[in-house]
Amino acid sequence: MSSPLASGSMRKLGLVCLIVLAIASNHWVQGRLNLKRLELGLTRMEPLRNAPPILAFSSVALGGFRGLIANALWARTSRLQEEGRFFETLSLADWITKLQPTFPSVWTFQSWNMVYNISKQFEQPEERWRWVQGGINLLRQEALGYNPESAEIYRELAWIFQDKMGGNLDDTHLYYKERWAREMRQILGNAPDLDVILASKDQQVQQLRQRLLDQFGMDVETMKRIEDNLGKFDWRLPETQAIYWAWVGLENAKQGEKNFLRRIIWQSMALAFERGRLIENSIDQTLEYAPNLDLAPYTHAMFLKVRKEEENSNYLTTIDRAHTEFLQNACYYFYLHHQLQTAGLWFEQLLERFPDSIPDGMSLEAFALNRFERNLVKADMNQARVIIEGMQRQFLYYLALGEEQQALGYSNLAQVAWQRYQDRVEAASQRLSLPPYDELLQGLLGRILAGEEGFSEPMIAVLKTRVAQNQDEATSR
Repeated sequence: MSSPLASGSMRKLGLVCLIVLAIASNHWVQGRLNLKRLELGLTRMEPLRNAPPILAFSSVALGGFRGLIANALWARTSRLQEEGRFFETLSLADWITKLQPTFPSVWTFQSWNMVYNISKQFEQPEERWRWVQGGINLLRQEALGYNPESAEIYRELAWIFQDKMGGNLDDTHLYYKERWAREMRQILGNAPDLDVILASKDQQVQQLRQRLLDQFGMDVETMKRIEDNLGKFDWRLPETQAIYWAWVGLENAKQGEKNFLRRIIWQSMALAFERGRLIENSIDQTLEYAPNLDLAPYTHAMFLKVRKEEENSNYLTTIDRAHTEFLQNACYYFYLHHQLQTAGLWFEQLLERFPDSIPDGMSLEAFALNRFERNLVKADMNQARVIIEGMQRQFLYYLALGEEQQALGYSNLAQVAWQRYQDRVEAASQRLSLPPYDELLQGLLGRILAGEEGFSEPMIAVLKTRVAQNQDEATSR
């Protein structure tokens, strides 16, 4: 009969063997589980870089408890954000993305911090641009690698392009637009033919496509789908980029995630119609923005589509208000570009769909004038002259750029405005009348050619040539 001591020793030995066996079995099974989780994209085990040693050690040692570390860091990040300590917040957010890279909200938080908070800490436009571009690249080149189907990340990307870069709240927004246009032009040129790019087997064209994908995350086939469905855009503009990322987001979004993405698309399309034709002033090396009239039918169709999808929502009033504004813009811009027949067709659409948006009996001409006539009606002689000469100045400016239709539109509008003012004041007093229209125009032209109106010397030289050409054509007729 064995002693109690021997029996206890055997039990301890058995327990030790069982523990060793369990650890060995766990090691073997854990390895397979880790491989399977890695294949399924459920776990990221990259070590932290540039983190304090205690954090780096803890993230490895605790393994599955990385989420707890991330939660603690997230709480700390929120406090720092409230205190305005944005640079410290940036470091913590970076560690969180390494701990939990499949958590989209941390990526969008970090990007927002870079684009909207840290960029404003700098005065120089190039420094601000570096942080804005960094926030975009963070989402586009890193976050989407871990979260390729995250509607939240696509939405944030689209919003940065639409709001931060495409809007005008940041006083360096023009610099952002110019930098973006320059970088896109280096790859795609001014007006790329996507059909030609897709069909080409040329090695240089293939390299261009790969560079576009690597540098900007943009796929030419997706760009072509967008143009086939929504119209031909200028890819150098921020609102076009907003449309691209919202479109890709819609292709990956679940039903409840689509509303905001759809909103970005129709808002950006309305903006692209209003200012989506980029004119490069090669004389002054600046960018000018003009309406992209070709987008009018596509934008109108998009509003009709969205209205049908949102028919039972509380957002319908907002859509109708934006649709009304678009139709009013269509009437005005086609009139301004001297496409009177087309302007009349859009005016009929406005009357049919939103008859209460304009006074009864108002003509197209009266409507076009109404956008600046509200000031003209109350203007004294000096104020009226400023308004009319402003239109004349736009006429001469676009004449110098070779934008004949837009120049003619401004010329017509200036003449109608002059006549409206004259009709109003002649009945009251002759002394309130303006000089003849041609006299106003020649006086303004003389001041421009004398360098008194802010036109650059190269612009003045081109304008002289254009004016001379027009005079020769008029003489020959």
